[in-house]
Amino acid sequence: MRLLLRFFGFVFATGALVALLAAAGIGFLVVKYSRELPDYEQLAKYEPPIMTRLHANDGRLIAEYAKERRLFVPIQSVPKRVVGAFLSAEDKSFYEHGGLDFFGIARAAITNFQNQGRRPQGASTITQQVAKNFLLTNDQNYERKIKEALLSLRIEQTYSKDRILELYLNEIYFGMGAYGVGAASLVYFDKAVNELDVAEAAYLAALPKAPNNYHPFRYTEKAIERRNWVIDRMVENGYASREEGDAAKKEALDVKPRPTGVQLADSEYFNEEVRRVLYERYGEKGLYEGGLSVRTTMDPKLQTLARKVLSTGLIRFDEQRGWRGAPKEIDPRGDWGVALADIPALGDVPWQLAVVLDSGASEAQIGLQPGREKSGAVTRERLTGRIPLEGVRWAKWATGPERGRAVKAVSQVLKPGDVVYVEEIKQGSGEYRLRQVPNISGGLVAMDPFTGRVLALAGGFSYDESQFNRATQALRQPGSSFKPFIYAAALDNGYTPSSVVLDAPIEIDQGPGIGIWRPENYAKKFYGPQTLRFGIEKSRNVMTVRLAQDMGMPLISEYARRFGVMEDLPRLLSMSLGAGETTVLRMTAAYSMFANGGKRVIPTVIDRVQDRTGKTIYRHDDRQCIGCTASAWANQDEPKLVDAREQVLDPMTAYQVTSMLEGVVLRGTATSLKAIGKPVAGKTGTTNDYKDAWFVGFSPDMVVGVYLGYDKPHSMGEGETGGEVAAPVFGDFMKAALADKPPTPFRVPPGIKLIRINPSTGMRADGGKVILEAFKPGTAPPDSYSIIGQASPRSETVTPEADRAVRSGTGGLY
Repeated sequence: MRLLLRFFGFVFATGALVALLAAAGIGFLVVKYSRELPDYEQLAKYEPPIMTRLHANDGRLIAEYAKERRLFVPIQSVPKRVVGAFLSAEDKSFYEHGGLDFFGIARAAITNFQNQGRRPQGASTITQQVAKNFLLTNDQNYERKIKEALLSLRIEQTYSKDRILELYLNEIYFGMGAYGVGAASLVYFDKAVNELDVAEAAYLAALPKAPNNYHPFRYTEKAIERRNWVIDRMVENGYASREEGDAAKKEALDVKPRPTGVQLADSEYFNEEVRRVLYERYGEKGLYEGGLSVRTTMDPKLQTLARKVLSTGLIRFDEQRGWRGAPKEIDPRGDWGVALADIPALGDVPWQLAVVLDSGASEAQIGLQPGREKSGAVTRERLTGRIPLEGVRWAKWATGPERGRAVKAVSQVLKPGDVVYVEEIKQGSGEYRLRQVPNISGGLVAMDPFTGRVLALAGGFSYDESQFNRATQALRQPGSSFKPFIYAAALDNGYTPSSVVLDAPIEIDQGPGIGIWRPENYAKKFYGPQTLRFGIEKSRNVMTVRLAQDMGMPLISEYARRFGVMEDLPRLLSMSLGAGETTVLRMTAAYSMFANGGKRVIPTVIDRVQDRTGKTIYRHDDRQCIGCTASAWANQDEPKLVDAREQVLDPMTAYQVTSMLEGVVLRGTATSLKAIGKPVAGKTGTTNDYKDAWFVGFSPDMVVGVYLGYDKPHSMGEGETGGEVAAPVFGDFMKAALADKPPTPFRVPPGIKLIRINPSTGMRADGGKVILEAFKPGTAPPDSYSIIGQASPRSETVTPEADRAVRSGTGGLY
């Protein structure tokens, strides 16, 4: 008996010693690793990287920017059913344990012992996953596991369960580029979290374990199996009824991937301009991780219209020059679909790529580019169609000995193997029209003249083809569309619209190394003395040069800077005809100052920016509102908006220029725009050798600038002027944009006197031709006929018509 007691005493003492040593060892490890733990208190300040979202002026989402697709969703906004799905899948006792699930650990240890040789089963709680994801690495070793356990215990002591679950749901990776349950709900199902049903919530909860293993398209069966397992756990844990669970398991895995990036077609150039501004203002981190909510100035309807009319204008110009030939060729024999599918197509044009399978006199047989399955494989379906002769009528020869000749057979244009763009003539007809990506490009900007808000912006034919934005980045010569600033300077400095300037040959010595310059009018003719109005309406170059010479180029340079057209215009007289360089955006903003009464306009594509908390950190409209703080009406004075913007131009001068530019449409170089049927004003612009075509114009409430030209400047062809090429694009836009608006006349500022004058002499009308002209107080039509400018001493080449006009004191042809 004594021996037995000694034995048990020895065993007890040994056990106690072992326990003591184990406790000491554990204590040592706890102390050791506790000193090396990262600062878990940083979780209180955690701000996950969140995507920046752009919205149109009506609130519609138009684009998202992020390195990680993530939306932060507060735990209060996550439905209990969705929470239940994740707890059932990952940690059903989350709200009961203190950070470590000891029963789960024991269960995993027994399972791993029984399944030796297989992948070990884990027992990490959600708290442990938060510790690992936020504070530790993914290293698979005991040191990391010990730190994870210690951190989990401390996190549980510091933060509430809801805060821990909130961190987890917003941090975990779901695959397909989605981080956090908010982004995953959008990416997989195009739904907000509160719209998810049982099957959808269960599938999302199944993903964090191994997103790639449960990919919805590559491993559909495994994904459904895992989803159904989660549904069973939800039923088991009381988060769904048996009936709901059975119905959910019968549902197909209906994943509808949400497109990334641009959410609104036709807005790519606009979005990129917004992105560029945000990047400059907030940096890369602020843009891609800051969770900014950006209200842009874009009007979606006008944006779609801008893209459409610009594309139509570019295509119209390009097709008039004929077919340039197929850009690519493939072997049409056998299965042509795979080779055709590998050719990248422009994704932002409403055309399809096709290969010509056979071509004859009356039609060509084509095969349409097949799509790809969600797995990336080329679909098996091969669709075909036909291009009738009518679909290639426009394709007259662009080059070679047959240039310009009409097409009489489809086979003259297309041969088997040609890869071309086509557009269905009538939906479902199977008949297609041949298309061609234009060589020419251009830009269009539509702006609110009173705020500078860019309502629409198109920077080229296809953003997929070229990201270069011709509306904001292309520096081009504006040609005669620059002339209104010359005339504005004149009207601000003593001239009136009825002042008469001599239109006769002139020679300008521009200094050493430059030589003599002899400006000419477009028609190579001179028309004698003419009023300022006539000079701008008919875009007389020589008159403009004389006017600039009379005022001096330093003043012209100052006006170009004041209007924001060019910062430092060279003080050469040739610059008065628009030989400097500027952008469509700058020109549109400058013309806005004519339309709004001369107030400074700063163009913007952004109305407001809010940070991730909803605080406004930028607002374009910085006007102060006096009396706007009252929470309720109590018979106080009416609130007043203080407009402290600079008055760039006298309001009466601005109206005089507007009236003259309205005459450009009514009688001048843009009479085709009378078809708009509403009051509009504007100016054409054409540069030397027809390299650039412009039209910048406005209605009382909208300004639109249009430019067309080749990216590598060269002639567009004889006679391709701003009135012929750019004005029709402006007209197409305005006709649609103003269709449901009543005709509104331009606003006449107080003080302006409207007097009937003779448009040829600029004097008061006494019968014959009459025009209503605008005069400032203290000015009036002259009582006697006088001419500004004299013919050059070396002007032997004065035309007989101009000579007679000078001698008789009458104007030229009107």
